[in-house]
Amino acid sequence: MKPSLGSRPTVVLLVGFMGAGKTSVGRALGQLLNWKFEDLDDRIEAREGRSIEEIFRESGEAEFRRAESAALNELLTEQNSGSRIVALGGGAFVQARNALLIQAAGACTVFLDAPAEELYRRCEQQGRERPLCRDPEQFRKLLDERRPSYLQATLRVDTRTKEVNAVAAEVACSLGLG
Repeated sequence: MKPSLGSRPTVVLLVGFMGAGKTSVGRALGQLLNWKFEDLDDRIEAREGRSIEEIFRESGEAEFRRAESAALNELLTEQNSGSRIVALGGGAFVQARNALLIQAAGACTVFLDAPAEELYRRCEQQGRERPLCRDPEQFRKLLDERRPSYLQATLRVDTRTKEVNAVAAEVACSLGLG
């Protein structure tokens, strides 16, 4: 069940697939609103003392998902942390335990959406290794599997061909924050 946009959110979680722009839009939205921005992957790396790629390579996806849930729970239960924007990893929102944590916290979620071809192109342009982005067909299949979960977000914003600042402004306006 989707949370409503009835009240002014203090935590906005950006969700979506690899290449959707969660980190870029999150930084821009944080600046626009003068809110703190955090990328959940950065918190995971700090907690685990190694990169996301190292966690996947050395311990596997299951261990990464455990670390991800622990970091998300920590983030959502922090007291007096102020208003903030958080970029979640592409698989965080589709994990049932994470969805329950998010729902219990009453956090607002925004699905940043774009076609698979555009997302894949963006990932290739970034030039960094992504454990789940090696083959275009696997990429599309994984997106298709995750899309129904992403569509459960409070809000969906199409990022196709839009500049980062325009997407941030659209999110702020849609949430009644801008």
